Amino acid sequence: MSLLVLLCILHIAAATAAHLRPGFYSESCPEAELIVREAMKKAMIKEPRSGASVMRLQFHDCFVNGCDASLLLDDTPNMLGEKLALSNINSLRSFEVIDQVKEALEKSCPETVSCADIIIMASRDAVALSGGPDWEVKLGRKDSLTASQEDSNNIMPSPRSNASFLVDLFNQFHLSVKDLVALSGSHSIGQGRCFSIMFRLYNQSGTGRPDPAIEPKYRNRLNKLCPLNVDQNVTGDLDATPEIFDNQYFKDLVSGRGFLNSDETLFTYPRTRKFVQVYSNDQIKFFKDFAKAMIKMGDLQSGRPGEIRRNCRMVNSRSVDTLLES
Repeated sequence: MSLLVLLCILHIAAATAAHLRPGFYSESCPEAELIVREAMKKAMIKEPRSGASVMRLQFHDCFVNGCDASLLLDDTPNMLGEKLALSNINSLRSFEVIDQVKEALEKSCPETVSCADIIIMASRDAVALSGGPDWEVKLGRKDSLTASQEDSNNIMPSPRSNASFLVDLFNQFHLSVKDLVALSGSHSIGQGRCFSIMFRLYNQSGTGRPDPAIEPKYRNRLNKLCPLNVDQNVTGDLDATPEIFDNQYFKDLVSGRGFLNSDETLFTYPRTRKFVQVYSNDQIKFFKDFAKAMIKMGDLQSGRPGEIRRNCRMVNSRSVDTLLES
């Protein structure tokens, strides 16, 4: 399916986000948000990096046919899902954390809380538990009945993307330049792979030279982390405080120490630079705009039929039968 068609579907279905609201499970599963928060606490104590990994699931899910947990579906003989799409393979992780959250919710409130809403709640909690902002989430999503690797490949940007491309992409999802820069601040926590920066270090734009925007001392550090013969799955910190959600990411961009090309280009591109500068000096402003942008991104819906999955990795058996009959 083409990006244009996908965007039309999301545009037509924009009104469906109106049913989303805070406190959606206040009667059917009143402890839902507390259960998710506690499960995220346990996961992040066990592995601090899981917070960043879970947070990124929202972006990778919502941009492909809306926030419907299609990202979580495993491949089947009849369906290539999104987990092995170009932007996800060997990159997205911590799916087992979502499994643990779902298991806890199913014990308390069987077949009530959608996996799509779990992603939204868990992403928020990952940020808050890492020292970032907390916000009220709108809930009431359904889980998709299918997924598409092709759709993900057609939509999700590469770490090589420049700011101009990203501005255009986000605009098509009704997300502003400010939203783009604020959401990029998700890279305040976590790590990235050498695979994503090799071209920056050794062959930027086919020149056979490094990206001149990289600060020299930082480039030397990256060269040691990612030499030409490195296992490209080796990871490096996305900013100087990789376990704390703060505005250090933007300070690093101003100093030429952005890990990814798609990060540093936010400072070198005029339309995005001003927001980088504001956020590098005002963490409260960043937190406020980040929370607003996450809520806005969470409103992306496809309007397609859905269900409440019992297992986030597969559709319910009755749904499979319906699909085969259709």
